[in-house]
Amino acid sequence: MTVTLADVAARAQVSPATVSRVLNGNYPVAASTRERVLRAVDELDYVLNGPASALAAATSDLVGILVNDIADPFFGIMASAIQSEIGGPGGRAGGERLAVVCNTGGSPERELTYLTLLQRQRAAAVVLTGGAVEEPAHVEAVEAKLCKLAAAGTRLVLCGRPPAAEAIALSFDNRGGGQRLTEHLTGLGHRQLGYIAGPEERTTTRHRLEGHRAALAAAGIEDDPRLTVHGRYDRRAGYEATRELLRREPSLTAIVAANDTVALGACAALRDFGLRIPEDMSVAGFDDLPFAVDAVPALTTVRLPLAAAGARAGRIAMGREEPPPGRIAMVAGELMVRGSTAAPRH
Repeated sequence: MTVTLADVAARAQVSPATVSRVLNGNYPVAASTRERVLRAVDELDYVLNGPASALAAATSDLVGILVNDIADPFFGIMASAIQSEIGGPGGRAGGERLAVVCNTGGSPERELTYLTLLQRQRAAAVVLTGGAVEEPAHVEAVEAKLCKLAAAGTRLVLCGRPPAAEAIALSFDNRGGGQRLTEHLTGLGHRQLGYIAGPEERTTTRHRLEGHRAALAAAGIEDDPRLTVHGRYDRRAGYEATRELLRREPSLTAIVAANDTVALGACAALRDFGLRIPEDMSVAGFDDLPFAVDAVPALTTVRLPLAAAGARAGRIAMGREEPPPGRIAMVAGELMVRGSTAAPRH
């Protein structure tokens, strides 16, 4: 026999309207009353009609989290932190949200598809993580989707992503981090630096590379296009790019990688060439993913507060924290100097 709203009301000794208010979370209810209703929901195993509730309330209990690759710790850490802030009090049937992680695989088309699906589901909030694709037609299409979502009442938060229309943005200072990282190496005396960049079409790639080039210019080092190789943000790309950089310029003394995973690939390639780190070659990464400190030697990198930024994005998406002034905040990274970098020996 199907349990109804009236059954819950009778068990909790309140009116059906009070039960509805508790479950929808759209009206203040005394704590003791709310507790009674939630206990009745649990005891009767009552299931709220999600689609009908969404139509009535304009939004559903669904929260979308868009990531490039959930297997990448960069995105996994943020998604986990966002989700930890989405659940409601006590983790029971009233007030919590259902987090849906949408893995785009870096595909602009999948990103648009997920935004459309979340719009159809009347998502309460959508959090987009990581860098954005800079292709003009895609940028325009995403902006249009975000405007439609916002008009329907969906809260929009960008985490580690540049500002966009209608959304609150917590953006990482990739330029500043990239500049500090390369300044550390030039300060040690390095003049021949190779750079392994990410995919050319992504904002994160461009901003980190701009920071690297700014540091080179400040040190009076001419930027040699031959010493920059683009690839995916993965270990294999780091391995192959390092082999290519050494082919182009055997006298390199340092390699700056687009992220820590790429840096691990670079380290593997250097070992295969019989080169020691940092005695023969310094290596630096970006993000300070959990494994960076356990690499041998430990990886010099820029620490981004991924978990803290994700948690803040989750709270803002749920309306439990005020947006930053101007709806945009720049989140700075911290230079972590470890054993993988040293002054050049030659």
